[in-house]
Amino acid sequence: MGAAIAAIAKRRDFFSSMIMADIDEGRAKAAAERTGDSRFRGVKIDASDSASVAQFARDNGVTVVLNSADPRFVMPIFDAAFDAGCTYLDMAMSLPTPHPEKPYELTGVKLGDEQFAKAKDWEEKGLLAMVGLGVEPGLSDIFARYAADHLFSEIDEAGVRDGANLTVEGYRYAPGFSIWTTIEECLNPPVIWERDKGWFTTPPFSEPEIFMFPEGIGPVECVNVEHEEVLLIPRLIDCKRVTFKYGLGEDFINMLDVLHGVGLDSTTPVKVRGGEVSPRDVVVACLPDPATLGDKMKGRTSAGLWVTGKGKDGKPREVYLYHVVDNEECMALDGSQAVVWQTAINPVIGLELLASGVWSGVGILAPEAFDAVPFLDLLKGDYNSPWRIEER
Repeated sequence: MGAAIAAIAKRRDFFSSMIMADIDEGRAKAAAERTGDSRFRGVKIDASDSASVAQFARDNGVTVVLNSADPRFVMPIFDAAFDAGCTYLDMAMSLPTPHPEKPYELTGVKLGDEQFAKAKDWEEKGLLAMVGLGVEPGLSDIFARYAADHLFSEIDEAGVRDGANLTVEGYRYAPGFSIWTTIEECLNPPVIWERDKGWFTTPPFSEPEIFMFPEGIGPVECVNVEHEEVLLIPRLIDCKRVTFKYGLGEDFINMLDVLHGVGLDSTTPVKVRGGEVSPRDVVVACLPDPATLGDKMKGRTSAGLWVTGKGKDGKPREVYLYHVVDNEECMALDGSQAVVWQTAINPVIGLELLASGVWSGVGILAPEAFDAVPFLDLLKGDYNSPWRIEER
């Protein structure tokens, strides 16, 4: 993800330097060198060591920490940014814990709860933590703000719908994004929000529906999946229901069911030949790195928000606000596969809006807290990656 962010950011002039950090110093340096831009450099940092991250930020005059690591490292990086007095951005939020007794009815610790519990500290220190600014969450939340401000007088449902027709040559199972995160999202109890009930959960893969995706992708079966938007959108957007549904496909759902059934989704280490290893880490090691699949991948992916309710004229309205990217185009432009590139472009735009002062704030804020228009104008204009509205 960091390499894709750098490839996009190198075309912009809103920053003076960007430090690429990784536990693997060689990988960080390679990502920086590929830009051919002296503003980038790579260093070794252990993201799990919050004190080291904070000390590095202080020693190097870092003003913004952009977290593109997987969700296991959200809290140490989040806390390090606070300790160092930095602005913080991420693309995924702190991890949840299912309800101990009724996991498929009630929420336990929700996505982002651990971060939001520290909101007052960030406010009192005058610092901003912008959480969930990837594509989903991120652009989908910005679509929600735009719909509420410019398209609807009343919103019945704000439903994130994600689908693709991507294929990867030579692989039966080859996730386009972190398989560790995909397992976490898909096998945790999905969360739904309704005005009269608040947040509640269902069994995984509930409420299947066929959703028609635009620009040649076509019909894809989508199911409920746990995701940050359901926890973020209702905080600031007046609506009756919020959902997140992901087009997984029957084969992938069956594979996840098998992993869960034999315990290979577990993150609790087990003893193997005198050592200990997390079963989920074994699965990750057995599957290809999504960042290496771009030249084998074909097709398009759509991230968007389906909204129903009453338009500004008071009449019934149904729209799908969406952003579609083509894998071959992303590879030709930046050498990044479509799912990664579509995620990476959004925090870069967010950074630019913060640097210019168009967006500002203190505390822990999600993308819904900001004016959507400047972001969407940059996405479609200077960044040349159009978003669209489809009336339904």
